[in-house]
Amino acid sequence: MTTEERLEKLEKELMRGRRFNRWLLAGLGLVIVAWIVGWGFRPRTAGAQPAGAAVKMVVARLFILEDDNGNIRAMLSVDKDGSRLSLSDENGKIRAMLSVAKDGPILSLLDDNDKPRAMLGVLKDGLGLVLKDDNDKIRATLGVTKDGPMLSLLDEKGKTRTSLGLTKERPGLSLSDERGIPRVGLAVLKDGPMLGLLDENERLIWKAP
Repeated sequence: MTTEERLEKLEKELMRGRRFNRWLLAGLGLVIVAWIVGWGFRPRTAGAQPAGAAVKMVVARLFILEDDNGNIRAMLSVDKDGSRLSLSDENGKIRAMLSVAKDGPILSLLDDNDKPRAMLGVLKDGLGLVLKDDNDKIRATLGVTKDGPMLSLLDEKGKTRTSLGLTKERPGLSLSDERGIPRVGLAVLKDGPMLGLLDENERLIWKAP
């Protein structure tokens, strides 16, 4: 394989990583947002069972669990969008939510300010993990598709600064500037390692070997 061919493969690897990161942020993010918005309701009180009644099977579309103080601590519901389970703390704030819809299962963990901080989803094209900071900014994503796993680290402005991926052919690492443009690319090919430096227009300006 010539040096030019190896560089071309390296550049394609960098572009593939950027496309995968966009899929992970857009696909998983939109599903999670739509799912969380769907929780904006207050359930109706369910009828109580007679005391001492022996129940072997219960059929319902909504279950509510309360603590000794009457605070809702868990809700399980089923509607046209799928099944949902939420778990709340002693202050009534939802801290964990699990949903199974046509797009796949989604798990979200929230902080005490009602902000999702960690989201895990299994979608049709693969699975992904999204981590956010306390300003609701995505700071890290981890995904696995048919092409392989990909890890991305983002700055406080939402720009991807580091991406690490592994495909069937090679592992690759890219480092980006403050605009999210890859400036350093490293890959291990069949013929050996390859390092490339790019300018602000993503043109190759230096390579090794």
